[in-house]
Amino acid sequence: MNHLSLLRPLLCQSLVRQVRCPLKAAAKVPILCPNTTHYPAACTRLYATKKAKAKTKGQSPKVNLNSTIVEDIISLDKVKEDMTAVVSMLKDDFTRNLSIRTSPGALDHIVVTIQDGKFPLNQLGQISVKSSQFIMVNMSSFPEATAAAIRALKESSMNLNPEVDGTIIKVPVPKVTREHRENLAKMAKQFSNKAKDSVRRVRSNAVTQVKKAKEGYSEDTIRLIEKQIQQMADNIAVDIDKQLAAKTKELLG
Repeated sequence: MNHLSLLRPLLCQSLVRQVRCPLKAAAKVPILCPNTTHYPAACTRLYATKKAKAKTKGQSPKVNLNSTIVEDIISLDKVKEDMTAVVSMLKDDFTRNLSIRTSPGALDHIVVTIQDGKFPLNQLGQISVKSSQFIMVNMSSFPEATAAAIRALKESSMNLNPEVDGTIIKVPVPKVTREHRENLAKMAKQFSNKAKDSVRRVRSNAVTQVKKAKEGYSEDTIRLIEKQIQQMADNIAVDIDKQLAAKTKELLG
């Protein structure tokens, strides 16, 4: 009996170990995904794959445009050329109409209307700069156009008040005030808006031409050409905004 009493604690400890071990082993058994033999990480990857497929579902397949087909429908180079020409005209308008510096070319853009038609001032008279605030126009070659030249100078956007001395037109250049700078900046905005309108007309005409060629071409081809035209117009609009920002900074100082 004494021996059994001594062995009883050891037997109890052994039984306890055998009961606990299966529980620990069961805790280490991985939880399997339903109907699969994979572990949870694999299930996650499978789910991600299905999700990625769901994102691409319904997307239009990419269509490679054949340059020959595009040229048969419309010349994108011509469209780009027409849009780029608008930017060139805008730059020219900025230079001719919104200059705050006195230079021999400051009056070249002024158009004089006479009986024989319309002519730039620099074709009718010799323009010279005498000082930073004084320009002289010699009309001796076409004295009969002197009155028309004075009228054109007064009606220009440069806020000029010319004086006449025979065939010589003296043009005092007023000091540039803050108000005048702000007015020029407003005019720059108007020029840029007109340029954007011109670009929209070019885009609209191009899209109309493409739509007329729908028969015989796939819808994807027509749609992609229209997108290219729109992208060209958007790029030109960004360029116009950059030109306006630079000119506004120059005018306002």
